[in-house]
Amino acid sequence: MKKLHVCIFLFSLSLFTSCVPKKNIVYLQGKQDFSNVSNNYEPLIQKDDMLFINISTAEPSASIPFNLDTQTQNSSSSNSFALQKQTFLVDSFGNIDFPVIGTVSVAGYSIEEFKKKLKEKLVSYLVNPVINVRILNFKVTVIGEVNKPGEISVSSQRLTLLEAIAQAGDLTLYGKRDNILLIRDFQGIKTSTRIDITKADFVNSPYYYLDQNDVIYVEPRKSKIDSTTFGSNLTTIASLLGFIITTTLILTR
Repeated sequence: MKKLHVCIFLFSLSLFTSCVPKKNIVYLQGKQDFSNVSNNYEPLIQKDDMLFINISTAEPSASIPFNLDTQTQNSSSSNSFALQKQTFLVDSFGNIDFPVIGTVSVAGYSIEEFKKKLKEKLVSYLVNPVINVRILNFKVTVIGEVNKPGEISVSSQRLTLLEAIAQAGDLTLYGKRDNILLIRDFQGIKTSTRIDITKADFVNSPYYYLDQNDVIYVEPRKSKIDSTTFGSNLTTIASLLGFIITTTLILTR
């Protein structure tokens, strides 16, 4: 019977030691100072972005030549259809072909910077033009130890890493919160960085806001990798454990 107690104790001890410490699970630990978080963040336009651009003026007929599709402005078409009709694809050189004006370089500009640049080109043709610009294909990808891995598309142009994780169903308990890999591809140049979201000062980092096409990979903890091997042999292990316990009971009677 004493041997049985020892077996049970060792088994319980292994379960206890496999528990994940709280400090590895809780987000944003430490002093929380959000005063340095920028509220004016804007992603930069990239190659292959889909840009919705609409020009309007006090005299509607004056802006017609500068819009790809003029019928959708006064039709009952759905918003999504109207957006598609007014979409410009940024080519591999970072340019778009704009009506009347011709080739315009857009890659590397923020939305506000591009609007200012475009307005400077339009003042020769229009009086007080109003310019509306949006990135239509803003998306990021979250993979690894999250509950709903996949591609996340947003209608806005501001998305934080925490918001992306939330839309992916949050990290599983097996996900490494202190070593999240962010892969960024800007104008064909790929970079990667490791992020620790258990630290409160993470919100002040340049990676708090995501850029379009970012890839977030949440690495599994060693316990998850080990559990994969254990799980594949669970039936064998359970049978063996049962045999040991039965044999021990017989021998100690």
